[in-house]
Order: sequence, then C-alpha cells, then structure tokens
Amino acid sequence: MKKLEILDSTLRDGAQGEGISFSVSDKLKIAESLDKFGIDIIEAGNPFSNPKDTEFFEKATKRHWGSAKLAAFGSTTRKDTAPEDDEGINALLSAGTKYISVFGKAWDLHVDVILGTSLAENLSMISGTVSYLRSKGRTVLFDAEHFFDGYKANPDYALEVIRTAEKAGAAVIVLCDTNGGAFPDEISKAVKAARKAVRVTIGIHCHNDTGCAVANTISAVKAGASHVQGTFTGMGERCGNADLSAVIPDLQIKLGNSIVSPERLMTITKTARFINEIANVRLPKNLPYVGSSAFAHKGGMHADGVAKDPRTFEHIDPSLVGNKRYFLLSEMSGRSAVLSKLHAFDETLTKSSSETKQITEKMKELEHEGFQFEAAAASFELLVRKELGKFTQHFEIDHYRIISSMDSLDGLAFTEKANALVKVKVGDQYEITADEGEGPVNAIDKALRKALEVFYPELKKMHLIDFKVRVITSNDSTAAITRVLIESTDGENTWTTVGASRDIINASVVALRDSIEYMLNVISD
Repeated sequence: MKKLEILDSTLRDGAQGEGISFSVSDKLKIAESLDKFGIDIIEAGNPFSNPKDTEFFEKATKRHWGSAKLAAFGSTTRKDTAPEDDEGINALLSAGTKYISVFGKAWDLHVDVILGTSLAENLSMISGTVSYLRSKGRTVLFDAEHFFDGYKANPDYALEVIRTAEKAGAAVIVLCDTNGGAFPDEISKAVKAARKAVRVTIGIHCHNDTGCAVANTISAVKAGASHVQGTFTGMGERCGNADLSAVIPDLQIKLGNSIVSPERLMTITKTARFINEIANVRLPKNLPYVGSSAFAHKGGMHADGVAKDPRTFEHIDPSLVGNKRYFLLSEMSGRSAVLSKLHAFDETLTKSSSETKQITEKMKELEHEGFQFEAAAASFELLVRKELGKFTQHFEIDHYRIISSMDSLDGLAFTEKANALVKVKVGDQYEITADEGEGPVNAIDKALRKALEVFYPELKKMHLIDFKVRVITSNDSTAAITRVLIESTDGENTWTTVGASRDIINASVVALRDSIEYMLNVISD
C-alpha cells in the first residue's frame, strides 16, 4: 500500500474561485475541519497578497493543530532582487509556518513574456529563493508552474527548472497543470520524465479546464507522484481544481493507497458539505461520492436491483464515504423503492405487505394532488412515519397572516417587503410571533421558526437555502396547483420538503412545516 501526502488548497486556490470570499473566521473553521479529516498540509493563503491572510496566519499559528501542517504560499523572488530584500519572501517567513509553498516558472514562454527575463535568470531566482528559505529552517514545496505546458514546449528547460529546485533544497517538486489543458496520457508521460530527472518527492497540482483534473491527478499518481494537491469539491479559479472529495476516495478505495483511516474517510461527505456551507456554495447533487445524488436510484429496475444486491448499480458501499443510498420516488419507482424506505423502520415488510401497498397508494394519491416526492425525500419519510405510527407531531400552526408591500427604488425597480404573524401550539401552550422578510415566504419562515425556537432551541441552527416553485398545468388556469420545494440545512445535513396547493403561500407553509418537523423528528432525534 502506497502512502500518499495530501495538500489541500481550498483556502488559497479555492478562494480564487468566482463568488468565493472567506472571512478569517471562515478560514479557521475550514482549516479545523480539514485537520480533523486528516489532511496532511493545509495551504492557507498568501500572506503578501492581502491583510486577511496575514491575520489568518497570526491567529492560526498560535493554535494547536492535530496532524495537519500549515503552509504559506508565495512566489519566487522578483528579478534583480535578493531574496532577503524581497517583500514577498519576507512575508512568507513572517507567516511563521514550517512549510512554505513557492512557485516558479517552468514554461519558457512565461519567463520571456511574464517575467521579462532570461531563462538563466529564472533558474537563479528559483535557486536563490529555495535555498534562502531552506537556510531559515523552512520545508519548501516548489510549485513548477505551467510545468506540463513547459514540458511540451521545451522539455529540457522544464526539467532543468525542477532539477534546480531540487539542488537548492526543495523537499517536494509539485508539477502544475496551471492552465488545466493537459490530458491524462500527457500527464503520465511528463511525470515519468520528472521522476527520472529528480529524486525528491513528486507532487501533482491540476486544474479542471478540460474536465480532466481528477483523471489527470490519478494518472500522475500511477506514474509516480506521491504528493497530491487539490481543493474540496473542486473550488478554484475558472473551472476549478482537482476535487479532493473525489480524488481521495478514488486513490484509497479504488487503488488501495493509504491516505486517511477508514473512520476518517467516512467523514468526507460531512466535511465536503460543511466546507461548501461555510463558502456559501451549494454542493452539486451529482458530485461523485459526496453529492446527495451520488447513490440515488430512480428507475424501477435499478431500485429493484439495488434492493436485491447493491453491487448491481453501485460501484461502492456509500457508507465508506459517509453518504447514503436514496431511492427517488416517482411514477417510475414502484414498490421496490417504497419498500427500501420502509425497511429503515421495519425490515420484516415485503412488497406484498399491507403497509407497503397502503403507503404506495397514499403516495400516488398525493402526487395526483400535485405533490412530488422524487426531489423531496424528507417529506416522503415523514409520510412513511405517519402511516407506520412512528411520527411525533411537535407543533400545530393555529393560524398565520401575511401582509406584503412593494417599495419603489428610484422609480424604476421594486423591493417586496412582507410581514408575517404566526400563532403556533406546542402541547397546551401557544406562542404568537411576528417577523419581517424579503417576500412572504421568507417572512413566514422567519416568524414560524422564531415562534418554535422558544420550545425547540435547536431550530436556531436551521435555515432555508433554496426555494423552487412550479405551477402545474390545469384545465382551469385560475385553479392551477402550485408545487413548492424547499431545501433546508442545519449546517451539516440538507433535506428537501414539498408542499402543493392552489395558493402558493399555503403550499410554502406546508413545505416549511414539513421541513421543521423533519428537523425535529429525524435530524435532532
């Protein structure tokens, strides 16, 4: 079994992704989750690029970390500048990390066009930077930027760049597909050449501009790389980086490499979802291994096959990565999918059991009324619990009232404001609460949860993250059914509920009610 070293660059490369902006607090939380998961090196930012990263290192280096080591990131010294006089190099040292990632040009085009210097001077800048950092007691990871483009254009020079870094004392030579334009066969060929050129550890850093970042990373490891870089869920500039939430299971489960303990690997789904939650980025449902649809089955034949033997339509046991198997319920599903849900409550039930038939008929009845459970597994689970007598009703909505208004902005646009009042009953107690929101659904959501938090404080962790509306075709357009899907989260788990009514607010309240009941019946149970 080959031991691989993993460097996570979510806090540095991931932060360069469009729409990503981490606060110092965000970065500390993500770093802690990466450390807990078992990442070897956390590349946390460039202390020379912005005050936020400087503040992060000031706080992070004072904390106790488990197995993870922090790394500061920066460039080689500027041309015609001694390392000790370079502000960027001094910032790297002042970060206080034992590990430093420093990048240098491996493509002659960049040396000429970007740096505006000679090939020889570029080698001197690399050598001087690495040796200076080593003299200060730092472990240096040298990122050979644009290595694969450089290898195609001028292989002799690209290899001389990494030899120079090795001679200067770099502990790891990281080969970077910075433009993300290489294919797996090109990666493999270049990595093998690099393995012959240097004796130190070879690393791989891939971007996803051709959709090959994960495949390229796997190819590099097969060719001899033993240090792997990427970001969780593939965050990063342009099309992102190699997705560690796919790379790590691929390398460990599929190829038998040693990365983290099996127990820690089982937390990779939770870790990925937590990081995306902090980043305020929705986790794609179809993401391999950690997406909510990674082990979801809809077709009747698929559901029936998995019920008989999961190996028929699943490449691994979802529990290995902390994910779950789901059966999507629709007119295509049949009793096999329903039965799979029932087995979570009673394994003695069969396709011919009265409960199975009863719930299947109830589901079809509700679908006829406008509900749809394929994308609302939480609502279906509540339905099953109710039919099997395993549901606890935590509250009743006695009544609610919503008042909406539109405020003009510069006479051109409008902002919708809404006030909601709700009265809930919990046991024999009542609570009346009002709140304001951006639109009626936001207002009733805030008012409802505020009222219930008096009785159930755990609801403070819950919030709505997505709201979808669909008007279902009807012969009478004035009486069309509106279906509402609401996705909620508590920061670790996500779930979707559905409501249907001729009134969009009523449909939303049904979905909101189910969402809260799911939190109280299932998540917090």
